[in-house]
Amino acid sequence: MASINPAPVASAQLPSEFKTEYHPRSGRPTLFQPFDEFRTSEAQHNAPIIDDEPWRPFRSRGDFEFSKIAIEAALNKSQINSLLSLIMRISEVPVTYKKKEQVYEVHARPIWDWALDLLDNPLLAPQFVWDACRVYKRNDTEFERFFDEPWTGDRWWDIQSSLPDVDGTVPFAFILYADKTKLSSHGTVKGYPVVVRCANLPTHIRNGEAFGGGRIVGWLPIASLFVPEDAGEEGKLGYTMLKRIVWHESFFKLLELAAQYSKTGYSHKCHNNIVRWLFPVILILSADYEEQCMMSLIHGRNGKCPCPMCLVPLVELHDLSKTYPLRSMEEAKEALCVYRRSKAQGEELLKILGLRPVENVFWIVSYSDPHDALSFDQLHALHAGLWKHLLGELKKILASLGCEAEAAFEKLISNFPRWRNLNHFKSVINVSFTDRNKYQDLSKQAFYAGLNILTSRASQEGHQLLRVISTYLQLDSLIGLDVHTEGTLAAIEAKLLAYITCVESSDIEKPKLDWDFPKTHLWKHVDVATQILRVDHHKFSLMLLRECVDMVDEHNQLQVLGDDLPDEDVDVIFNGHVKMGAPIQHPSSILDLENHSSVDQAFQAFQRKFTEFINCSLPTYGHQLTNWITFPADYQIHEYRYLKVNYESMVDWKQATDHLQCNPQFHGSPRFDHALIQLTVDETIFVRLIFLFRCCISNLGSFEFALVQPYTARINSACRTDHFFKLTRVKAIPRALSIFIPLNSFIRGALLVPDPDYQDEYLVVNHINSDMFLRMKAQVPQ
Repeated sequence: MASINPAPVASAQLPSEFKTEYHPRSGRPTLFQPFDEFRTSEAQHNAPIIDDEPWRPFRSRGDFEFSKIAIEAALNKSQINSLLSLIMRISEVPVTYKKKEQVYEVHARPIWDWALDLLDNPLLAPQFVWDACRVYKRNDTEFERFFDEPWTGDRWWDIQSSLPDVDGTVPFAFILYADKTKLSSHGTVKGYPVVVRCANLPTHIRNGEAFGGGRIVGWLPIASLFVPEDAGEEGKLGYTMLKRIVWHESFFKLLELAAQYSKTGYSHKCHNNIVRWLFPVILILSADYEEQCMMSLIHGRNGKCPCPMCLVPLVELHDLSKTYPLRSMEEAKEALCVYRRSKAQGEELLKILGLRPVENVFWIVSYSDPHDALSFDQLHALHAGLWKHLLGELKKILASLGCEAEAAFEKLISNFPRWRNLNHFKSVINVSFTDRNKYQDLSKQAFYAGLNILTSRASQEGHQLLRVISTYLQLDSLIGLDVHTEGTLAAIEAKLLAYITCVESSDIEKPKLDWDFPKTHLWKHVDVATQILRVDHHKFSLMLLRECVDMVDEHNQLQVLGDDLPDEDVDVIFNGHVKMGAPIQHPSSILDLENHSSVDQAFQAFQRKFTEFINCSLPTYGHQLTNWITFPADYQIHEYRYLKVNYESMVDWKQATDHLQCNPQFHGSPRFDHALIQLTVDETIFVRLIFLFRCCISNLGSFEFALVQPYTARINSACRTDHFFKLTRVKAIPRALSIFIPLNSFIRGALLVPDPDYQDEYLVVNHINSDMFLRMKAQVPQ
């Protein structure tokens, strides 16, 4: 098929050269690479080891398949427990409470046992990264450091520097995640899961669902469920201490072996026959605020110092402009020693530090200060934390404005344009959510829905709250970037100051916002390495074998096929960066399309405009025409209603994909998405899809085009709130002036929300994803 590309774009490509500085102990020189060679995995050059009988220790493949079905079908409790016993050990934790011994069951698999499974897996062996490094990307003038994997951060570098000065000493870094909201049952025990991930594996592996991804390694018991006769004890000091002791004693079962090897190291021959001494470390502890208090053994939100990472006083939580000393494991150890020598002196010291008089289980793992490992969790601290608080205030202000304002807000939320993987809401005012991801999606929509309702004239308080929400969204987008540079980290610091100014300058009396709560302060401790952890634990015991069996099948099939591989369309790989789909079965004639102009003026004079476009544009794109091309009224055009657009993300320079609809009946409703296109060498514009089609031109071949409505109309005056909220406003030209463009003009999709007060005017949703946020941030003066 012939192709038409948009006019060549002026050199705006991302920097093509990277620099990698390896830790001095690695013995590796600094590496300079062009773009297409950077991070080319060694695994791509080394064929994995193929095990002819990967189903072992099962006697046969049939036994393996039967066991897999048994787990997936959950045939009965005894079968499940038998299989789970292969990977999970049941231990007892005795704790004395009120002079009585309480025994708690802990279902746990030592994290080092899980680590050994990873190390023994030939499929994963080439993927491990052992040495800390500092990576840089060339910008216009110099190399700028960026952070995208745990081993590119300073903490990994510092840990490797502190290990014994012996050849081959490297960290084996764990990420641990515990979430009390995921309460579940295992046998007779009620508890909540602990998930482990290996930080030495790349993001796409450790955050995936295949082998090498996160796994449940234990269920922590809920102490309060085992002494129902003492329900009245809840909140009392002794009972509070009991729950913390049970938690840390239970966690010990997970860490015991890792703690041992964190002191001696573990000799491991890697796939390239290099022997390394692996030292287990806890690199990241990820949890919500309440669970972080349990991990760090601080008093919590009512303590004198309620931050698990630093010593900020309770009354100063709101002031993010101030920085306080960081907590340290050594300081906590010393305070506990004083407590054991003198309870009175120790209690005073522990009170100042806001700590409980309990030995922290994470102290047993060397090079693993729990206060350093605790990380800012965007999901808990922002989406289900601060945003949940802001949403509550927003609802109160809308209620104070009356039913009409609430109804208008609900309508705007319900009519918010659809976007792939964006939750849609029919109602918000009287609905509560348990899914934290829904809070994130709602924050992106509620702001735009509130712009025309919470004006400064209608509600000064509401207008000030929208400004706070706007700043929150910008911070959330910055913090949520998968790759951070020194520039984006500086931008976070600047935006934090802007957030502080915005909150402090607000004069909200009814309701009064109380910003002295820990999840606001936690913004001070943003950890760019933290990732959201998800797990499917039911298939753990057979996942490794399943992948090995699949690899054998694929290997054998390729051996049979040889070079005669099937030439079929693969979903992700296709020629160019755009691909149409959802074809209409029967073609349409130009006459049919022009007759549609009575309903939609975009198709008015379709024949004339298309003829002019082809004859004027094809020579521009390198096609030599010997005569004027004409198209008869019965000329056939093939319509498509879906467009897949691959583009290079500005965040991590990897391929990202948008899925655009151009469909009058998409799930029963019309949906015509928006996109960002390259109109000329120097100009990019937003458009709305009208019609996607393929046609054949004699002697030239088949071509793909789109009829689109440009959003380039002149806006008479800068909108009242645009500058205040740093919004991007565009206006659609009349449908009759719609234009044809080559399909390769598409840069990426876009989400635009109509402004109900101004006809044909739209606001670009900058925060729909990180790439769009960076693109719009680069265009709009900050």
